[in-house]
Amino acid sequence: MKIYDGKDLLLGRLASRVAKDALLGEEVKVVNCEKIMVSGKKVVVFTEEKVRRARKGYPLKSAKRTRLADRYVRRSIRGMLPWKQTRGKDAFKRIMCYTGIPDILADKELITLQDSSIKKLPTRNRVTVGEICKHVGGK
Repeated sequence: MKIYDGKDLLLGRLASRVAKDALLGEEVKVVNCEKIMVSGKKVVVFTEEKVRRARKGYPLKSAKRTRLADRYVRRSIRGMLPWKQTRGKDAFKRIMCYTGIPDILADKELITLQDSSIKKLPTRNRVTVGEICKHVGGK
């Protein structure tokens, strides 16, 4: 079982690493999901998220978008998996994301990815997943 610490990591890079590990058969947990970063200016990221949420047809049958940070990250990871195949669905079941660090994982060793760090960005334009979820109405 691999446990990734999401603090100050880029969402896409972390999601691709987690998806790859899950496809190889590992059970993967991601903690501190509200502290994962998304690159881009805050205004642009917020407007893109609002547009993404407003884009729906018939509201009773359209896709539901979560406002919880851990579910937001898990959904992003799902986009990196072959979801319509059984191996993708099985891999998605092996992935779990948490806000903060739960008590059962507190004493375990956390993996921090240096190649996915926010320090790799040349600019300071970034937003946390927690801020995005709070902006669209999350708690």
